[in-house]
Amino acid sequence: MRFKSTTGLAAIVTAAALALTGCGSGGSGSGGGSNAGGKVDGAGKTLNVLTGVLAQYPEQQKQWQSDIAAKFKAETGADVKFETFASANDELTRIQTSVVSGQGPDIYGLGTTFTPTAYATKAFVTLSDDDWKAVGGKDRFNPAALGISGPDKDHQAGIPFVSRPFVMAYNKDLLAAAGIDKPATTWDELAAQAKKMTKGDTYGIATGYKDNYDPWKFIWAMSVQAGNPLVDGNKLKLDDPAVKKAYETYFGWLTDDKVVDPASVGWSNSNAVAAFASGKAGYLMMTTGTSIPTLDKSAIAGKYEYTLMPTIPPGETQSKSDGDAASILSGDNLVVADYSKQKDLAFAYIKLITSKDEQLNYQKIFGDLPANAEALASLTDPKLKPMADAAAKSKATPFTGAWGDIQLALLNVTVQSIPDLAAGKVDESALDQRIKDAQNKGQASLDRASKG
Repeated sequence: MRFKSTTGLAAIVTAAALALTGCGSGGSGSGGGSNAGGKVDGAGKTLNVLTGVLAQYPEQQKQWQSDIAAKFKAETGADVKFETFASANDELTRIQTSVVSGQGPDIYGLGTTFTPTAYATKAFVTLSDDDWKAVGGKDRFNPAALGISGPDKDHQAGIPFVSRPFVMAYNKDLLAAAGIDKPATTWDELAAQAKKMTKGDTYGIATGYKDNYDPWKFIWAMSVQAGNPLVDGNKLKLDDPAVKKAYETYFGWLTDDKVVDPASVGWSNSNAVAAFASGKAGYLMMTTGTSIPTLDKSAIAGKYEYTLMPTIPPGETQSKSDGDAASILSGDNLVVADYSKQKDLAFAYIKLITSKDEQLNYQKIFGDLPANAEALASLTDPKLKPMADAAAKSKATPFTGAWGDIQLALLNVTVQSIPDLAAGKVDESALDQRIKDAQNKGQASLDRASKG
């Protein structure tokens, strides 16, 4: 199927913005939008940009960086130096280090869930009207992508770069061979279907338990779907039974259901994509458009489709959430350091990489949905429709400066459980203690953020 109009995809995605709420403190002014109407002269200068490593496409990322640096050099005369981080821990550390020292990269490319943490530091530019004009205008961006740029529409620091709603992919042939006529919509049904497809060296589910980013998102989704928002005002609720049930379900795919490759204990997301691409898994969990370039060149090209991940929590027949929580509101935002001496250059760079042509080029190489509204509306690939649906049914993670620590605390429960998973069983008392530790550390961070 094709979208009925060029605005169809954008209209679906825009709906995601309507459910977003948040609160927080004000930020600092930028000074730096004075050249919004003309070219910026950067001759002899170097712009420092920090961004995450694209582990699935390392060579393509290097080539893109080289190409965009050349275009920026031709446009402004300035060089671009890229720095990278490889994990959520590294991402948070880089923010904290720069805040304390007052020096570092001019631009940070951050996952959306880290935007509240960056905003709370007051070390990044809260965008003025002139700043928005310098990057092409706020109306350049898909409104839904602005949903976690700041605590409200008048106080925003994050400039959307790409949108990355999470979905799952499925192998049509493996589902059909197992007598499954449609993908699972509940977590219980997912496990049941996965068992039917697990035979020999083929497994029902591909996922990476050692991924640096994804494990906590399963816990968030199942917990929120069960009616536990994790953060309720100034109270953290990781000690809610829904959180433990989520970990037990997630770990249980390996220890009890045995529907994932035992090797996945050491896998990142890229390993899971590779396993699915080789035809050795029925479902690929927690994936995004970044898997398209790989899968379309793989042995299962034309034999896979995307769909929403389950929205019914474990042990239930309907969601207890006020929304589907099909995905976190996900993607990358760009923030400009308030200490930067070359904000004009920073905004000129952001204007370049968020232009329609550059966004479409990036989508073609890496698969992420554009944040540029015009670029997004021009996409008609039917594989992208489930991602648009996921974006429309996404929920934002809490807009609190403590969220970075809470997210890492959730992830750390899985990190600490890896040896147990490798041994085939996660001890219940050990899991209880890990969740308790996460609750205590996360609540302490939430208390600090609330006082700030």
